[in-house]
Amino acid sequence: MPNFRPEPPVAYDAQNRTAVLLMNLGTPAAPAARAVRPYLKDFLSDPRVVELPRLLWQPLLRGLILPFRARQSAHGYRKIWLPSGSPLAVYTEKIAAALARNLPGITVHHAMTYGAPAVCDVLADLKKQGVTRLLVLPLYPQYAASSSAAALDKVFAELQKQRNMMAVRTMRGFAGHAGYIESLRRLISDYWQANGRGQKLLMSFHGIPESQYRRGDPYPDECRRTAALLAAALGLHDNDYLVAFQSQFGRAKWIGPSTQTLLAALPARGVEKLDVVCPAFVADCLETAEEIALAGREQFHAAGGTQFHYIPCLNDRADWIAALTDMVRAELGNWLPEAGPRSGRPSE
Repeated sequence: MPNFRPEPPVAYDAQNRTAVLLMNLGTPAAPAARAVRPYLKDFLSDPRVVELPRLLWQPLLRGLILPFRARQSAHGYRKIWLPSGSPLAVYTEKIAAALARNLPGITVHHAMTYGAPAVCDVLADLKKQGVTRLLVLPLYPQYAASSSAAALDKVFAELQKQRNMMAVRTMRGFAGHAGYIESLRRLISDYWQANGRGQKLLMSFHGIPESQYRRGDPYPDECRRTAALLAAALGLHDNDYLVAFQSQFGRAKWIGPSTQTLLAALPARGVEKLDVVCPAFVADCLETAEEIALAGREQFHAAGGTQFHYIPCLNDRADWIAALTDMVRAELGNWLPEAGPRSGRPSE
């Protein structure tokens, strides 16, 4: 018998609401190993993330990797934890709230692929509100199977359990969206105006195993497209910036060059003042606030660098929210209410 979830009756006239669901990776509930371990187990058990046979991978994960990684990650989370929680959770919630203010008549929620708020809980809540049209937007500018597709997998799995299934539209990414690129340009320009400019700009993207790229994942190409468009918007020449990939894990070969390798090598090449931005992340998280802003700085200085500036993510900047609003409006199309003011872009 099909395993459909029970759905409370909703009056027919109330079943015409449209919702936007923003998806992000997820975060543990607390910066402690006991909270990090189940989060990591969920994350690293996803076949979209680790493409190894389950019978081979699970014993390694549970017996060797989780005990060490949980303690290590918890230590990193403690360094960046905010009074209101994990930076990723805090900023994702702020992005959703700001987008909701720009979209009158549209319900906006956020969910995490791993952890809370869980997709099943958020979709159940939307059901109760009479939502029958859903736009799902993973907050990853560059599409990757291990991030964007993993998020959509969670949504599709829940939709299969709905008796009265929602109509669904999805966004796969926005690596070259003009508003996103312009938001990054303003972010970096504002930072340079306030803090000065280093010798080079390093654009550090999250990495994926090279084998995934060979099998057809477009992620590295989308990252390089973003980098080229951003460099052009900033008026940079080829020798003004570098593109690298961070967060390598395991023994498999990953796409390169490696961010960590460059941080250790650049001072010897005469680059003693470096600016770093992470365009693959729209909200600060462990991979940006700890791996780059703290550990990366230490590594660069240990190698002889004298100035390391990490440029924070877009987070809830007004120009980024305006660009996100434009993206969502374009995707909603005829699902938008007939009346309602458009959100204006911030003035120059």
